[in-house]
Amino acid sequence: MRHISGGGEYRMRTRAQRWIVAIIAGLTMGWVGPTVARCQSATSAGASSAKATEVDSVEAHLGRGYDALRDSRYEVAADEFRAALKLDPKLTLRARFPLAVALFEMKKADEARAEFEAVRQETGNHPNVAYYVGRIDLDAQHYEDAIRNLRAAVAEPPFPDTAYYLGFAFFKNGDLASAEKWLKQATEVNAHDSRAQYQLAMVYRAEGRDAEAKAAMALSGEQRQRDASTSQIRFECAKKLEQGSKEEAHAVCDQLYDPNDADKLTELGTLYGQHGDVESALKPLERAAELAPQSAQMQYNVALAYFQLNRLEEARGPLSKAAARWPDIFRIAALYGAVLAKLGYSAGAYQALSHAHRLDGKDVATGDLLFLTTLAVARGAQGSKKYAEAMRYFQEAAKLKAQEPSPHRGLASVYRLQGKAAMAVAEEREAGRLEKALQSR
Repeated sequence: MRHISGGGEYRMRTRAQRWIVAIIAGLTMGWVGPTVARCQSATSAGASSAKATEVDSVEAHLGRGYDALRDSRYEVAADEFRAALKLDPKLTLRARFPLAVALFEMKKADEARAEFEAVRQETGNHPNVAYYVGRIDLDAQHYEDAIRNLRAAVAEPPFPDTAYYLGFAFFKNGDLASAEKWLKQATEVNAHDSRAQYQLAMVYRAEGRDAEAKAAMALSGEQRQRDASTSQIRFECAKKLEQGSKEEAHAVCDQLYDPNDADKLTELGTLYGQHGDVESALKPLERAAELAPQSAQMQYNVALAYFQLNRLEEARGPLSKAAARWPDIFRIAALYGAVLAKLGYSAGAYQALSHAHRLDGKDVATGDLLFLTTLAVARGAQGSKKYAEAMRYFQEAAKLKAQEPSPHRGLASVYRLQGKAAMAVAEEREAGRLEKALQSR
């Protein structure tokens, strides 16, 4: 399972990587999975099966699309989201919006605008859409349009730099008073952003306020210097974690702890987590999750740390909410399933892992855990004398792992309980054949 092996993945690097899941959270909520009605006739059953296959394919495209978006593989992400939309054009929020973000990151402004406008037509002028369209307007030097869109976005700012871009748009449009207002707000929202102070200095200079311009420029320089210093501390922190003692590493790394900056806290937790010090990672990750409760990344991070520390009930809380809010994020679904499986909640684990497997059928660890969980659900149904249900799960397990004898032994047991001796013998024979094949490898 990719989120468990190799120390886990605690962060997403670019703006799109860090914030795309938060954007989707603002637009759509709820678990979306295949729902297939039980039908009596062969024709209806065939139609239902086709529908299930189609939905699975949509989920797979969405899962791969989000993975590619997180990894900055924007062309791949765009292709996957387009494929999902081809199967279901109604996926305005789950596919068209992230497609637009991918196109934006690829600098394909006209295509991105068209997709954002299509989303806006369906959902209304959501702040996330207005933000991106405003950014496109700004790049195109359509300053009045940029102001209109960014002003709509800043009412519920989707990103910390919303006020900065609005102030910059006012500055480029010649409205210095409004530019000053929003750039000052940008410095309050994100005190570490040297761009806002620099642009504020430009406003002061244009207004003839030289002393204030000089002070703002100096502050911008100090912030850039602090950023450089932070980068050096981050480098030294990683080096100490790899080579030095834990005490020496903490003396350096804890200089990065900022209780009011979720990104910096995540970076610190990342460094600790990637170097196997999960206990030290937990404090900054917990604080980051408190600061950003609407961020899938932050909730996943802290849940992963709890999971690795075997604090499973604490992991289950944030994951339950995250899995419902962000159903197309493979890592959340897979980790949630792993937590439920380890807690012994086989039915819930089966649902989460089945969904994760549809999102990424190539992840071996998730497939293995789904197989074991499906067997557990089958045996539970058998113990409750729900034989038809048990057979269905055993058959599903056999499809997941065609080389494994266990599902066939389970089927044989159910057949014997039902008095179907010949079918039981056939399954026992198949289990024996597979057992010999495994032993010969």
